Amino acid sequence: MIKAQLREIGVVRPGSLTRQYKDPKKRTGAYYQVSYTHRMKSKTAYVRAHFVKEVRQQIRDYNKLKKLMARWVALGIEYSQLSMRLRSR
Repeated sequence: MIKAQLREIGVVRPGSLTRQYKDPKKRTGAYYQVSYTHRMKSKTAYVRAHFVKEVRQQIRDYNKLKKLMARWVALGIEYSQLSMRLRSR
C-alpha cells in the first residue's frame, strides 16, 4: 500500500509558501515567496502568482512523501526485528 501511494506522488519540493506585502501596514503590493532548507542551506525564492497552486501541490506532496517514508522505515524496522526474533527460536 505504501509503495502504491509513493507512485502517486508527483514533483516534490520542501518549504513553506507565504504571501508577503511590500507595504504590510496597508497590505498592498502582495507577492509570494517559498522558503526552504536544502543541503543545510536556507533559501528563499519568489513565486509568480500563476505558479502558486502548483508550488502548493509540490509542498503537499513533499510532506506526504516524508510521512510515507517515515512509516515505511518504521515498518521495515518492525519487520526486521520480528523476523530475527522468529529465526532465533
